[in-house]
Amino acid sequence: MVFWYLFAHNFSTETENLIHAKDHASVQINIGRVDANGHYTGEYDTVAFCGVLRKHGKSDNAMNRYALKKGIMRDV
Repeated sequence: MVFWYLFAHNFSTETENLIHAKDHASVQINIGRVDANGHYTGEYDTVAFCGVLRKHGKSDNAMNRYALKKGIMRDV
């Protein structure tokens, strides 16, 4: 019998750096998709930020850039 262990590495969405296991300041956020009426469709996009990005206070801008790129948010 053969067991395969699959491990998906977490990468920061903005910097594309590997998020290490000891990076306790990192976060992963699911952004829910809504329809024209504002109802949740059951779909979501996952965003991950490493602790260094959050430490420098750049995660808010990174979230906005990601949302604009994916079409989740429009430019205001």
